[in-house]
Amino acid sequence: MKKSLITIIVIAVVALGLFSWATGAYNSMVEMQEKATTSLANVQSAYQRRADLIPNLVETVKGYAAHEKETLEGVVNARAKATSINLEAGELTPEKLQQFQAAQGELSSALGRLIAVGEAYPDLKANENFRELQVQLEGTENRINEARNKYNTAVQDYNVTIRRFPKNIFAGMFGFDKMTKFEAEAGAEKAPEVKF
Repeated sequence: MKKSLITIIVIAVVALGLFSWATGAYNSMVEMQEKATTSLANVQSAYQRRADLIPNLVETVKGYAAHEKETLEGVVNARAKATSINLEAGELTPEKLQQFQAAQGELSSALGRLIAVGEAYPDLKANENFRELQVQLEGTENRINEARNKYNTAVQDYNVTIRRFPKNIFAGMFGFDKMTKFEAEAGAEKAPEVKF
């Protein structure tokens, strides 16, 4: 009788230990996944900040460079395209992320042309509103870069966690899938050419 009681106690302690470990493993994967999805939301927030600034920049430039209508329309169209693509953490595929990045890249390119317009027109360049908006856009681009880096770090931590043994077993059982990182756009390794 004593032997079976000891066996039951040992089995119960081992089962409780395994349950406790499994609960901790599951909860840590949930926490890391949430950090990654929050980081993705922060990236989107930084992009939204840029999209919100663009109408102000365009209106400021319009007053000074009315004959640069094509450049302004390019910025407006690129902004509309960039804001029409939304990323949802549950539907984050490499293709959707690439589509999002491509639209944001077009917007960055259009903004670069708009800033070049400012360089070409000294009156516009000297305008306090234009300078302030340039500073805001530069700060926003830095925020976007920082948010993307933080997202990639959070995704890396999450992906490593769900791929390590033995958590990979629980990750597979509970549907924790590998997440996609932001990557540089095609051609980003080449320095941009600036012409005036």
